[in-house]
Amino acid sequence: MEVDAVPKTADALPPMPVSVQPFLHQQRAYRFTLGLFDVAASEVHSRGAALLMEMGTGKSLTAIAVSGTMYRLNQVRRLLIVSPLSITGVWAEEFEKFAAFPYTLSVLEGSSDKKRKTLRSFCGEGLKVLVINYESAWRLEKDLAAWKPDMVICDEGHKIKTHNTSVSKAMHKMGAVAKYRMLLTGTPVTNRAIDIFSQYKFLNPGVFGSSFYAFRSKYFFMTGYGQHTPVMKESMEEAFTRRMHSIAFRATKAECLDLPETTDIVRKVTLEPTAMKIYQNLVEQSYAELVSGEEVTAPNVLTRLLRLSQLTGGFLGNDATEAVEAVSTAKLAMLEDIVDASVQENQKIVVIARFVPEIDAIRKMLDRKGIHFSLIMGGVKDRDGQVRQFQNDPAVQVFIGQIATAGMGLTLTAASTMVFYSLDYSMSNYEQCRARIHRAGQKFPCTYIHLIAKGTVDGKVMQALKNKANLARTLIDDWRKGNNPFEE
Repeated sequence: MEVDAVPKTADALPPMPVSVQPFLHQQRAYRFTLGLFDVAASEVHSRGAALLMEMGTGKSLTAIAVSGTMYRLNQVRRLLIVSPLSITGVWAEEFEKFAAFPYTLSVLEGSSDKKRKTLRSFCGEGLKVLVINYESAWRLEKDLAAWKPDMVICDEGHKIKTHNTSVSKAMHKMGAVAKYRMLLTGTPVTNRAIDIFSQYKFLNPGVFGSSFYAFRSKYFFMTGYGQHTPVMKESMEEAFTRRMHSIAFRATKAECLDLPETTDIVRKVTLEPTAMKIYQNLVEQSYAELVSGEEVTAPNVLTRLLRLSQLTGGFLGNDATEAVEAVSTAKLAMLEDIVDASVQENQKIVVIARFVPEIDAIRKMLDRKGIHFSLIMGGVKDRDGQVRQFQNDPAVQVFIGQIATAGMGLTLTAASTMVFYSLDYSMSNYEQCRARIHRAGQKFPCTYIHLIAKGTVDGKVMQALKNKANLARTLIDDWRKGNNPFEE
């Protein structure tokens, strides 16, 4: 069926091709985007659409539905998704979970030569979907252009806010040749309104033009020392806002009254090959120790599990010296992207971790980025001051808590998103931590993001907590059945 055969009324829109019941705001975003794409009735038409939807409101599901409908209408056969490195794999999971239409998806990984080889040999049934990270996208720009994607999705679009970087220039070129473009982010305006230009140049240069300097001259005064600080002209504020929202659908948690009170998200992390090899060796060693032991008890099972859990967070302990060795940054990289998105949306976030080396690594990452944070862990005495700072100071955007010490008596309702970087084995600790943001005074639905290393005990720990099961008993039962209790 061709686009021109589709009646352009809201009632005649094809249903969202997803396997779950979408929320009302997702349906509205879907209808808005298809209106821009000239599939539904709309006063504005554009080959580019921005989904300015806050974390937890489901912009990826909406984008999947739009791409599926455009595929069914024979308008999009090849879809390119460009995202931050740590979440390229999330798109494979999201398509598997939500897409109710035929597709073949490949995440481009490995060396540039390996990515090119995958690209050249890529084939399959249905909508062909390629996912690649931003850094690789600009390095493989010519190869991706030769693949001729019909639609390009720019995920976490604030990554291209600076107009003259190599990544941004590559996305501008890809946007110019693709028939349809989508940009997904909580908000395109981060620290400065001038950041909008690059993102909209990718989406639709007709909105703000193709020349950064003409755009800047039209909408901003340059002030400050050396005239490097852009300040929006008061006379242009209304026109700027109107143009920005002409091709953008905005959704905030505060506005999405249909969201559930709490939402749990699992983000699967792929450990580096070297880290995974160390992990697998440790699994074999732990199993061998159990085999040679006299009795399999809860304490000795959990003791061996402890080292495996430490490793999935990036660190390997040395029993002889009590020193720890950093062996992976996979979880930290994913957390960094989550924090970046939260900061860009001007939202506060709580990060919960179990081990001290993990907390130290998180602190260093935030310090490097200039992000202010509060912290409660063993040894921190001014707990009330740390909480007060997070709750009341707009400059403090992240709260770091150690799961064993930050679960009781704290109110952290300034945030509605909590990331579990790692978990301990206590159901009580887990539920107490969750309650820090979901309590009296919370105005928004709460989102819980769990970072789970693929193919590791992280999955077993998460499943046990979800099912309110005794983890030690579960592992011992695995052992008695003849299974390795430390394998997923």
